[in-house]
Amino acid sequence: MRKCGAVLATIAAAGLLAASALPSDAAPRKHAARAQSGAFDGLWSVLIHTQSGPCDAAYRYPARIVGGRVVQAENDFSYQITGVVTSSGAIAVTVSQGLGSATGRGRLSGSRGGGRWSTSGGQCFGMWSAIRRAAN
Repeated sequence: MRKCGAVLATIAAAGLLAASALPSDAAPRKHAARAQSGAFDGLWSVLIHTQSGPCDAAYRYPARIVGGRVVQAENDFSYQITGVVTSSGAIAVTVSQGLGSATGRGRLSGSRGGGRWSTSGGQCFGMWSAIRRAAN
């Protein structure tokens, strides 16, 4: 894997689910309250594509949404995820691993979704798409 491949892989595992993102000026507690609907809860298969930068071209990984929160789909604690999905399907996720991090924003609708992602230093960015595999 190239230099940012490990961070990129953890982004995909986090379910970076583009442009219809959460409003950047909204209070986090507002989103936390709206996230409790659970309409998008379940296991998701996330495919990310790098559009620019030295990261590998594509990855496919699982992600889980529980109570409107994006969490690791597997017991891999080598990275940290903070993310939320509103009842309308807007999603924002930050993934951290070591000194690297990345963010993703987008929208889920029914059993599909998509959006944009980028690494914190801007060296890589791209698009993601997701399909729900199973409910909780």
